[in-house]
Amino acid sequence: MLLGVAGLVPGDWKSIDGVVLDNVAKHGFKTVQIRVNDPQSMKDKDVKRLKSMFDGRGFSMPQTVGNYGGKLIAENETDRKNEIKFVKRMVNLTARLGSPNTYLRPGSLNPKGGWMPHPKNHSDEVFDRLIDSTKQICDVAENEGIMIAVEGGTVCPVDSPQRMKDLIDAVGSKNLGLNMDPVNFVGSLDIAYDTTSLINEFYELIPDRIFGCHAKDFTVVDTLLPHFEESIIGQPESLLDNEAMLLGLQKVNPKAHVLVEHLPDDKIPVAAAGIRKIADRIGIEWD
Repeated sequence: MLLGVAGLVPGDWKSIDGVVLDNVAKHGFKTVQIRVNDPQSMKDKDVKRLKSMFDGRGFSMPQTVGNYGGKLIAENETDRKNEIKFVKRMVNLTARLGSPNTYLRPGSLNPKGGWMPHPKNHSDEVFDRLIDSTKQICDVAENEGIMIAVEGGTVCPVDSPQRMKDLIDAVGSKNLGLNMDPVNFVGSLDIAYDTTSLINEFYELIPDRIFGCHAKDFTVVDTLLPHFEESIIGQPESLLDNEAMLLGLQKVNPKAHVLVEHLPDDKIPVAAAGIRKIADRIGIEWD
């Protein structure tokens, strides 16, 4: 498997230069996620520059992620069509870069953002719109030979392993799969205290559709109402069964990417050390 990072870049792809990539390499990572605010702004010379810099350091071309909102499920058809067009352009750009997959954010009806709750996010009506939007994107992905990596979570329309399988089955594209991020699916104390079952359910339901994962961890906050916060991998208070996640990923997709994310730059080395320690303990070697 390939250990990389979704971070250490102060902005989108325009900020990636030799200094940034040398810093990524210094921390022992083999790739860094490419973020894109506007896929049409990247010209052929920019694609060539990025590929050359990655190749020159022995980096694999990474997952791309577009900085778009949560409107693939929007009730307003103009908003939804514009978002579909954006992700299609991300697919085109990903192919030009020679990257393996681009990230798909299911979205939310909450105007505050695509990872915010809304009473209708789990409705059949919203799920049907997501299916339709994803089908249109996958038509382009199939032509370009690019995989679409969906990331779900408890607040969005894809809120469980079964719902992820339902989406993949309904869209019916061989190019659609999961960007695994188990922390996003922790929606109750029962799940929080048994993440092994959550993780293994993904591997049981869609073993051939897991393209990689975002590596982070979480803890339960001591409050009356259930509350969870992200934490650093490998810390005593962290609860995610990273052993189960890595062992399962090694079995179903040994070439998958594992990207450390959601941390300030100064905490990323600590998380990297944590995931490496877990990998060493269970006999997993990084590419």
